[in-house]
Amino acid sequence: MYITYIIIGVTVVISFAAWKQPRLMSNFILNPYAAHHKNEYYRFITSGFIHKDHMHLLFNMFSLYFFGIAVETVFGYIFGDKGWLYFILLYILAIVVSDIPTFAKHKNNPRYNSLGASGGVSAIIFGFIIFQPLSDICLYFALCLPGFILGTLYIIFSWYQGRKANDNINHDAHLYGALFGLLFCIVMYPSSIPRFIEQIKNWEVLN
Repeated sequence: MYITYIIIGVTVVISFAAWKQPRLMSNFILNPYAAHHKNEYYRFITSGFIHKDHMHLLFNMFSLYFFGIAVETVFGYIFGDKGWLYFILLYILAIVVSDIPTFAKHKNNPRYNSLGASGGVSAIIFGFIIFQPLSDICLYFALCLPGFILGTLYIIFSWYQGRKANDNINHDAHLYGALFGLLFCIVMYPSSIPRFIEQIKNWEVLN
Protein backbone atom coordinates (compact mmCIF):
# COMPACT_ATOMS: atom_id res chain seq x y z
CA MET A 1 0.00 0.00 0.00
CA TYR A 2 1.17 3.50 -0.84
CA ILE A 3 1.88 5.77 2.13
CA THR A 4 0.09 8.46 0.13
CA TYR A 5 -3.21 6.67 0.70
CA ILE A 6 -2.61 6.51 4.45
CA ILE A 7 -1.73 10.22 4.66
CA ILE A 8 -4.82 11.15 2.68
CA GLY A 9 -7.03 8.94 4.85
CA VAL A 10 -5.66 10.33 8.11
CA THR A 11 -5.93 13.92 6.85
CA VAL A 12 -9.54 13.47 5.72
CA VAL A 13 -10.57 11.90 9.04
CA ILE A 14 -8.88 14.57 11.16
CA SER A 15 -10.17 17.43 8.99
CA PHE A 16 -13.77 16.21 9.23
CA ALA A 17 -13.39 15.71 12.97
CA ALA A 18 -12.02 19.24 13.38
CA TRP A 19 -14.96 20.73 11.48
CA LYS A 20 -17.36 19.05 13.91
CA GLN A 21 -15.30 19.83 17.01
CA PRO A 22 -14.21 23.50 17.21
CA ARG A 23 -12.01 22.72 20.19
CA LEU A 24 -10.04 20.18 18.17
CA MET A 25 -9.63 22.72 15.39
CA SER A 26 -8.42 25.30 17.91
CA ASN A 27 -5.92 22.88 19.45
CA PHE A 28 -4.53 21.67 16.10
CA ILE A 29 -4.34 24.90 14.10
CA LEU A 30 -1.00 26.67 13.81
CA ASN A 31 -1.22 29.70 16.05
CA PRO A 32 2.34 31.09 16.09
CA TYR A 33 1.65 33.01 19.28
CA ALA A 34 0.59 29.85 21.15
CA ALA A 35 3.51 27.91 19.73
CA HIS A 36 5.99 30.56 20.84
CA HIS A 37 4.57 31.67 24.17
CA LYS A 38 3.08 28.36 25.32
CA ASN A 39 5.65 26.02 23.73
CA GLU A 40 2.91 24.32 21.69
CA TYR A 41 5.26 23.48 18.85
CA TYR A 42 3.30 20.33 18.02
CA ARG A 43 1.01 22.67 16.09
CA PHE A 44 3.57 22.80 13.27
CA ILE A 45 2.65 19.19 12.49
CA THR A 46 -1.02 18.96 13.50
CA SER A 47 -1.94 22.02 11.43
CA GLY A 48 -0.98 20.08 8.32
CA PHE A 49 -3.76 17.57 8.92
CA ILE A 50 -6.67 20.03 9.16
CA HIS A 51 -8.22 22.21 6.47
CA LYS A 52 -10.44 25.25 6.24
CA ASP A 53 -13.24 23.65 4.21
CA HIS A 54 -14.12 20.87 1.77
CA MET A 55 -12.61 22.60 -1.26
CA HIS A 56 -9.34 23.30 0.56
CA LEU A 57 -9.15 19.65 1.60
CA LEU A 58 -10.16 18.33 -1.83
CA PHE A 59 -7.61 20.41 -3.71
CA ASN A 60 -4.71 19.45 -1.44
CA MET A 61 -5.60 15.75 -1.26
CA PHE A 62 -6.22 15.47 -5.00
CA SER A 63 -2.82 17.03 -5.66
CA LEU A 64 -1.20 14.73 -3.09
CA TYR A 65 -2.86 11.68 -4.67
CA PHE A 66 -1.74 12.56 -8.16
CA PHE A 67 1.86 13.49 -7.38
CA GLY A 68 2.43 11.50 -4.19
CA ILE A 69 2.13 8.09 -5.81
CA ALA A 70 4.53 9.13 -8.57
CA VAL A 71 7.11 10.40 -6.07
CA GLU A 72 6.70 7.32 -3.88
CA THR A 73 7.39 5.13 -6.91
CA VAL A 74 10.57 7.08 -7.73
CA PHE A 75 11.69 6.91 -4.10
CA GLY A 76 11.13 3.16 -4.18
CA TYR A 77 13.52 2.83 -7.11
CA ILE A 78 16.10 5.14 -5.54
CA PHE A 79 16.00 4.15 -1.87
CA GLY A 80 14.61 0.63 -2.07
CA ASP A 81 12.74 -0.64 0.99
CA LYS A 82 13.28 2.69 2.77
CA GLY A 83 11.58 4.71 0.07
CA TRP A 84 8.40 5.06 2.13
CA LEU A 85 10.41 6.47 5.05
CA TYR A 86 12.04 9.13 2.87
CA PHE A 87 8.60 10.02 1.53
CA ILE A 88 7.18 10.54 5.03
CA LEU A 89 10.22 12.60 6.04
CA LEU A 90 9.83 14.80 2.97
CA TYR A 91 6.14 15.40 3.62
CA ILE A 92 6.23 16.00 7.38
CA LEU A 93 9.43 18.05 7.38
CA ALA A 94 8.06 20.19 4.55
CA ILE A 95 4.91 20.95 6.57
CA VAL A 96 7.09 22.07 9.48
CA VAL A 97 9.77 23.94 7.53
CA SER A 98 7.27 25.74 5.28
CA ASP A 99 5.62 27.29 8.35
CA ILE A 100 8.81 28.57 9.98
CA PRO A 101 8.79 31.93 8.10
CA THR A 102 5.12 32.37 9.05
CA PHE A 103 5.94 31.55 12.65
CA ALA A 104 8.78 34.07 12.72
CA LYS A 105 6.55 36.76 11.22
CA HIS A 106 3.51 36.23 13.46
CA LYS A 107 4.83 34.75 16.71
CA ASN A 108 3.66 37.80 18.65
CA ASN A 109 0.28 38.04 16.93
CA PRO A 110 -2.30 36.00 18.91
CA ARG A 111 -4.96 36.52 16.22
CA TYR A 112 -3.06 34.89 13.36
CA ASN A 113 -3.78 31.25 12.43
CA SER A 114 -2.67 28.99 9.62
CA LEU A 115 -3.70 25.48 8.60
CA GLY A 116 -3.53 22.99 5.76
CA ALA A 117 -1.14 20.60 4.07
CA SER A 118 -0.09 23.01 1.32
CA GLY A 119 3.57 23.10 2.39
CA GLY A 120 3.86 19.32 2.31
CA VAL A 121 1.92 19.01 -0.93
CA SER A 122 4.06 21.68 -2.59
CA ALA A 123 7.18 19.75 -1.57
CA ILE A 124 5.80 16.57 -3.14
CA ILE A 125 4.90 18.38 -6.35
CA PHE A 126 8.37 19.89 -6.65
CA GLY A 127 9.91 16.53 -5.83
CA PHE A 128 8.00 15.27 -8.86
CA ILE A 129 9.27 18.18 -10.96
CA ILE A 130 12.93 17.55 -10.11
CA PHE A 131 12.57 13.95 -11.28
CA GLN A 132 10.14 14.50 -14.17
CA PRO A 133 10.64 18.12 -15.32
CA LEU A 134 9.15 17.57 -18.78
CA SER A 135 5.90 15.98 -17.62
CA ASP A 136 2.97 18.32 -18.10
CA ILE A 137 1.21 19.70 -15.05
CA CYS A 138 -2.21 21.22 -15.58
CA LEU A 139 -3.81 24.08 -13.68
CA TYR A 140 -7.55 23.51 -13.26
CA PHE A 141 -7.41 21.03 -16.16
CA ALA A 142 -6.93 23.92 -18.58
CA LEU A 143 -3.41 25.36 -18.71
CA CYS A 144 -0.87 22.56 -19.12
CA LEU A 145 2.86 23.25 -19.11
CA PRO A 146 6.03 21.20 -18.54
CA GLY A 147 6.66 20.89 -14.82
CA PHE A 148 9.88 22.89 -14.76
CA ILE A 149 8.18 25.87 -16.45
CA LEU A 150 5.05 25.79 -14.33
CA GLY A 151 7.18 25.24 -11.23
CA THR A 152 9.23 28.36 -11.99
CA LEU A 153 6.09 30.41 -12.51
CA TYR A 154 4.62 29.00 -9.30
CA ILE A 155 7.66 30.05 -7.25
CA ILE A 156 7.63 33.56 -8.73
CA PHE A 157 3.89 33.90 -8.13
CA SER A 158 4.10 32.62 -4.54
CA TRP A 159 6.98 34.97 -3.76
CA TYR A 160 5.13 37.94 -5.24
CA GLN A 161 1.82 37.19 -3.52
CA GLY A 162 3.60 36.51 -0.25
CA ARG A 163 5.11 39.98 -0.37
CA LYS A 164 1.74 41.59 -1.10
CA ALA A 165 -0.05 39.60 1.64
CA ASN A 166 -3.43 40.90 0.48
CA ASP A 167 -5.42 37.66 0.65
CA ASN A 168 -6.07 34.87 3.14
CA ILE A 169 -3.71 32.37 1.52
CA ASN A 170 -0.39 31.52 3.15
CA HIS A 171 1.76 31.90 0.03
CA ASP A 172 4.93 31.69 2.13
CA ALA A 173 4.05 28.09 3.03
CA HIS A 174 3.63 27.28 -0.67
CA LEU A 175 6.93 28.92 -1.56
CA TYR A 176 9.07 27.43 1.20
CA GLY A 177 7.41 24.04 0.90
CA ALA A 178 8.28 23.96 -2.80
CA LEU A 179 11.87 25.05 -2.19
CA PHE A 180 12.26 22.50 0.60
CA GLY A 181 10.98 19.75 -1.69
CA LEU A 182 13.64 20.61 -4.25
CA LEU A 183 16.40 20.83 -1.65
CA PHE A 184 15.41 17.57 0.05
CA CYS A 185 15.48 15.59 -3.19
CA ILE A 186 18.75 17.16 -4.32
CA VAL A 187 20.49 16.47 -1.00
CA MET A 188 19.16 12.93 -0.68
CA TYR A 189 19.80 12.08 -4.31
CA PRO A 190 22.46 14.39 -5.85
CA SER A 191 22.22 12.61 -9.20
CA SER A 192 18.83 14.26 -9.63
CA ILE A 193 20.55 17.49 -10.69
CA PRO A 194 22.48 16.20 -13.75
CA ARG A 195 19.44 14.13 -14.75
CA PHE A 196 17.22 17.18 -14.44
CA ILE A 197 19.60 19.24 -16.59
CA GLU A 198 19.87 16.50 -19.20
CA GLN A 199 16.10 16.29 -19.54
CA ILE A 200 15.81 20.05 -19.92
CA LYS A 201 18.46 19.98 -22.66
CA ASN A 202 16.49 17.30 -24.50
CA TRP A 203 13.35 19.42 -24.26
CA GLU A 204 15.18 22.38 -25.80
CA VAL A 205 16.36 20.21 -28.69
CA LEU A 206 12.89 18.79 -29.32
CA ASN A 207 11.19 22.15 -29.13
